[in-house]
Amino acid sequence: MVTGPPTTGTPSPPTAVRSGSTAVLGAALLGFFLISLDALIVTVALPDIGHNLDVGMSGLQWVVDGYTLMFAALMLSAGALSDRVGAKQAFGAGLVLFTMASMACGLAPGLAVLVTARLVQGAAAAVMMPASLSLVRQGYPDQAERARAIAVWTVGGAVAVAAGPIVGGALTATAGWRWIFYVNLPAAVLALALLTRVPESRRLPSRLDWLGQVTAVLAMGGLTYGVIEGGAQGFGRTGVVVSLAVAVAAAVGFLVAQARGSHPMLPLPLFRTRVVAVSLVVGFMLNAAYYGGVFDFSLYLQQERGQTALHAGLMFIPMTALVAVVNLASARLAARYGPRVPMAAGQLVGTAGLLSLLTVGTHTPVWVVAVLMVPVGLGGALAVPALTAMLLDAVPADRAGTAGAVLNTARQVGGAIAVAVFGALLAGADSFLRGMHWSMLLAAAGLLATAGATLTLRRSRRADVPTAA
Repeated sequence: MVTGPPTTGTPSPPTAVRSGSTAVLGAALLGFFLISLDALIVTVALPDIGHNLDVGMSGLQWVVDGYTLMFAALMLSAGALSDRVGAKQAFGAGLVLFTMASMACGLAPGLAVLVTARLVQGAAAAVMMPASLSLVRQGYPDQAERARAIAVWTVGGAVAVAAGPIVGGALTATAGWRWIFYVNLPAAVLALALLTRVPESRRLPSRLDWLGQVTAVLAMGGLTYGVIEGGAQGFGRTGVVVSLAVAVAAAVGFLVAQARGSHPMLPLPLFRTRVVAVSLVVGFMLNAAYYGGVFDFSLYLQQERGQTALHAGLMFIPMTALVAVVNLASARLAARYGPRVPMAAGQLVGTAGLLSLLTVGTHTPVWVVAVLMVPVGLGGALAVPALTAMLLDAVPADRAGTAGAVLNTARQVGGAIAVAVFGALLAGADSFLRGMHWSMLLAAAGLLATAGATLTLRRSRRADVPTAA
């Protein structure tokens, strides 16, 4: 899916472009792999991190949300930054920063350093994401070749999403949790080596919306802090009330800046289209259900059931193993019936999976838990490709990059807010299982509501749907 305005590479002879295209695709794919991997690999390691660094639930939430928060908050500006400095330059700088932050995460002596490094990781990932896709466009000027290259590029993200919990569990159990960050280093070094063979990218004029960016960070940061710390300390605490007030004020400031600014990073007229508004809310809920579910069940399998990190990671294999196959099924369904059908069906499948997880108790066989998690993953895999197609079909071609970035932002915010809210429910309930059940029920209600909203949309035409979740 597109995450930022595409850039055009510096004109060069066909032989130069062709000789560098493999390097371009390799570097971009590795970058996308690292970005997606670090969103999930940490979840299975949370109990070990908590024990080693002596931190509680709110600290563990920040280890996850520090990354996702900055990734989401900076996503909208990252495309313009990539245009302004050049895709290769932006990707290289982001990759170096990501590598340094990964090393800092692995060496972190305490929670403060770890969370700070995760924030930097997320910021670097936001810069890398649109630049990686722009690099692919630069390396493959032919439309047909570029389409095939983008399909390969998406494999990096799909493999990372599937492998994240498994690799995280294996590394944590065998080498220790710090290696979930060190594992980034060889892939990053290889990506940088490939990048040296990529032609320089042309810089394009692009203005950054500084006021919008600052208010977006304050709004998301204030809301996340308020929910996490409110769950841990109580929502009446002064610091929590102040952070939530800052979030509201910043959100208002952001909307004003977007409405009145000459170069807003989020054009508000996009939301006047019902399809766009519904698509963004659906994207938010799909990620909330998926990332929130992985967060809860990583803790459940280890803290409540005594599973090792490795065994907990293996329990996620059934949920992630069929994602690619379901992506293809989504494309075929959309081609025949239009994207609304697989989009709604995916949400309903996910809802059913979340409701089935309400039956999980202290003594439920772990293999049953693994099977019950499958519909949550498959529902997202079925809905997201169709969702992306529906959104892009509803906006003008010159707004496709912006629409893709907004969708990615909505999805990342959904994941961050879910971890904050679900963690607050776990901390505030009289038992872990009760908090987990309330989390699943809340996610199911949200998905059911968005499925209903999807079904109210006009039946859309048949569509070609990207096969990346």
